[in-house]
Amino acid sequence: MATEITDSNWEALVAGDKPVVIDFWAEWCGPCRAISPIVEEVAQEYADKVVIGKVNVDDNAKITIHFGIKNIPTLLFFKNGELTDKHVGAIRKPELIEKVNKLI
Repeated sequence: MATEITDSNWEALVAGDKPVVIDFWAEWCGPCRAISPIVEEVAQEYADKVVIGKVNVDDNAKITIHFGIKNIPTLLFFKNGELTDKHVGAIRKPELIEKVNKLI
């Protein structure tokens, strides 16, 4: 299951030992709901290698503003605490897996 990422815990997660993928989403966002099962599947499949988390943009303005998120869904990819990739819009599972594998 994807980790809930909030304004208060994101810095510690990104600074951790594992690579991190953050999915910025909102309940009212159709494309966000469409990719949610994919994000959850990949989170389960890669649980021992990568932290995959979700940020509800309506509840976490600080992190949303910090990264300049203007469109959702947006996926951010971090390795060693550094932003390495960004994907805006819906994503298919093979594409997400390819991006996650690049982090490992």
